[in-house]
Amino acid sequence: MALSQNTRTLTVRSLWASLALLQLLGTCLCQFPRPCANSEGLRTKECCPVWEGDGSACGAMSGRGFCADVEVSEEPNGPQYPHSDIDDRERWPLAFYNRTCRCAGNYGGFDCGECRFGYWGSNCAEYRESMRRNIMSLSTAEQQKFISYLNLAKNTISRDYVITTARRSEMGENGENPMFSDINSYDLFVWMHYYVSRDALLGGPGNVWTDIDFAHESAAFLPWHRVYLLHWENEIRKLTGDFNFTIPYWDWRGAQSCEVCTDALMGGRSPFNPNLISPGSVFSSWKVICTQPEEYNNREVLCNTTGEGPLLRNPGNHDTNRVQRLPTAADVEFVLSLPEYETGPMDRFANRSFRNAIEGFTDPDTGMAVLGQSTMHNALHVFMNGSMSSVQGSANDPIFLLHHAFIDSIYERWLRTHQPPRTSYPQSNAPIGHNDGYYMVPFLPLYRNGDYFLTDKALGYEYAYLLDPGQRFVQEFLTPYLQTAQEIWQWLLASGLLGAVLASIVAVVVVAVRRKWKRSQRRKRASSYGERQPLLQSSSEEGSSSYQTTL
Repeated sequence: MALSQNTRTLTVRSLWASLALLQLLGTCLCQFPRPCANSEGLRTKECCPVWEGDGSACGAMSGRGFCADVEVSEEPNGPQYPHSDIDDRERWPLAFYNRTCRCAGNYGGFDCGECRFGYWGSNCAEYRESMRRNIMSLSTAEQQKFISYLNLAKNTISRDYVITTARRSEMGENGENPMFSDINSYDLFVWMHYYVSRDALLGGPGNVWTDIDFAHESAAFLPWHRVYLLHWENEIRKLTGDFNFTIPYWDWRGAQSCEVCTDALMGGRSPFNPNLISPGSVFSSWKVICTQPEEYNNREVLCNTTGEGPLLRNPGNHDTNRVQRLPTAADVEFVLSLPEYETGPMDRFANRSFRNAIEGFTDPDTGMAVLGQSTMHNALHVFMNGSMSSVQGSANDPIFLLHHAFIDSIYERWLRTHQPPRTSYPQSNAPIGHNDGYYMVPFLPLYRNGDYFLTDKALGYEYAYLLDPGQRFVQEFLTPYLQTAQEIWQWLLASGLLGAVLASIVAVVVVAVRRKWKRSQRRKRASSYGERQPLLQSSSEEGSSSYQTTL
């Protein structure tokens, strides 16, 4: 309990110490920005908020950016989605806005009031590299802090963003009926993952197109989730004031069970119901959202913020015909050896495609597409056997973050190994939403898929296990030890002072006892000398030569 209290104290201190930096960071980068979620924004189709730093749209007066027309890619999509002008995500974000902020230099954010990933400072000129570390190597205090941050996000309404609860066509031609809703900071990202992967509503109850996903089953899978994690990381930093925060990863290679499923980490199994989280974990009280796609389809509605029951997880009790085991180190190494990012139809049927293999639609021994089995990334989702096992609602489980951080690290290894040119990313004919020039749904400001087909070094972060051995020792072993020592230095100092006092007392006692013993010995010797004197004197009286008589 003492460690937990110290952690809270340090967090509060960090919040105050980081206040100035917080003011610089301003608002974040996701949808839908509050300043644009209104009738005026929908009517004008313009999302160019005023930056508070200078009172101008997009910080134009300070040279941070300007309001510009949105130019979407006109490259053809693949045949997987044969419809057009039906779904709001087509040609994103034109259904909602056709003018947004275009930021200059290293500036970023929907109002250009922030910095690009990896850059800091009032002028966004300082490059800084953050370190993502294995959750199992974090100190106990760091693990507790991570859990507390998650729970804080779950219980804090997002200051800067709202979600849409209806399609654009339901809000009126001129936006006279805006339909947006508040949402907490954690569920914002759950909803975003749902929105990007939901079915397309074609009109009529249950009339949907399921073969559509703007973040899975094709090329954008890895870039989209990379941006998603960066945004999530940034949101937690702003919420807590801890600007050193990074998402930890779980290295599941060769795992036989859910190693992070303990009450000290992501929640153990409930002894009362194996599908629930242990009451000893804070996650047992969490409510999930966006987990009932069939109901939404039948009602022709979008997911909103309504809670839909507890977080579910029953790791290991899954369909073993679909997932026989978790991925091994050998599986990862084989996938990394595949030189082509995308092949063939560029979807879940692609053979010997690195993206399709790491996503989990191929045999990890051959790289050939397989039906009825889930491998690699998909395997862990199925293994968790609960909320995480459904694509649209999977982000409800916080293990999602640990899992995708590790997937992102494998993506990083592949990029460093093969150093592919930008042209290796599909320019056209990928499934809708996955071409190089397509803007990622549903992010604002806008990010093109191909812009994140690049190493994390350009984005300001690194993975501890990808460092050389010496640097890795410092990050994964020495740093946690020193941080733990720093967090409990008061106790260490008090212990040292107490030890010094006790040592001084013992020393004084030992000296006193020794002096007493020496005096006792002297008395004994003196007493012994007095007993011999009469004998000498007696000898003298008898006239015998002796030591006494000689004197």
